[in-house]
Amino acid sequence: MTTTIRTIQIAEFGGPDKLQVVNREVGEPGPGEIRIRHKAVGLNYIDVYMRTGLYPNALPMTLGMEGAGVVEAVGEGVSHLALGDRAAYASQPPGSYCEARVMPARCVVKLPDAISFEEGAAMMLKGLTVQYLLNKTQPQGGLKAGDFVLFHAAAGGVGLIACQWARAMGLRLIGTAGGADKCKRALEHGASYVIDYRSENFVERVKAITGGMGVRAVYDSIGKDTFEGSLDCLSPFGLLATYGNASGPVPPFNLGALGPKGSLYVTRPTLFTHLATRQSTQVMADDLFGMVTSGRVKIRIDQRYPLDQVGRAHGDLESRKTTGSTVLLP
Repeated sequence: MTTTIRTIQIAEFGGPDKLQVVNREVGEPGPGEIRIRHKAVGLNYIDVYMRTGLYPNALPMTLGMEGAGVVEAVGEGVSHLALGDRAAYASQPPGSYCEARVMPARCVVKLPDAISFEEGAAMMLKGLTVQYLLNKTQPQGGLKAGDFVLFHAAAGGVGLIACQWARAMGLRLIGTAGGADKCKRALEHGASYVIDYRSENFVERVKAITGGMGVRAVYDSIGKDTFEGSLDCLSPFGLLATYGNASGPVPPFNLGALGPKGSLYVTRPTLFTHLATRQSTQVMADDLFGMVTSGRVKIRIDQRYPLDQVGRAHGDLESRKTTGSTVLLP
């Protein structure tokens, strides 16, 4: 059986104007697949990277890496999901900007009743990113209560989750954000200190906050504009995890510079390395769901757009008008 659905596609790379609403057919799931009817879809900066071609994919393509909804059909060999289950995912391949899709079941997990569809769509990619960054991407010797870490874009969707999660771990998170309102929001969500990068030098402020010692780890989704400064914020043997490119990709750099700066470590992790198996996906999702249902992490959704206004949503995201998480509503 096939059904016609609305989908957002791009036929060429470029600006938000390349996002077009098309009607297409979606069929039955094959072995190892499910069909999910979306109730909400998440918006993430990685969607921008794919739209512009920074992360190239075959065209035409449907963007979107996370969503939540109801399982409509289950393919052969799928045992952890059933017809009618509430479900959510952060997934490769992309394709969540639509009313319904057929996709690999290993990426999809049951969504607890205590978590809404909108929260599920807003939290999967962002929350699982925080889970692997703070719990698995750590400096030599790990992180312990009282340690300083620096988290860029602390008022964004990932950042606000990170502020809360770090507080629950007892970490002293120093966030960066642009403008007084965003700085206030990060503090309200658990950041110990926030630096307004519009009016302050974040390297100087980090050194002042830490008494010149620097931080154990920097989590940097900005890329080109913050890379050198992030290195200068680290204490000896510290770790820089550069996991995004909001300002553009990090240019080639001299590896030898890491020695004089304190025998530093640099890594470029990705979420989907950690989500390579159904088992690892479930373990990470259970950890995230536990943080949310316990109240230690609250999912803040500040923007909602109809699916067919996704171009406006992309424009607002790129111009840094958004805060917290954003969802698209089919």
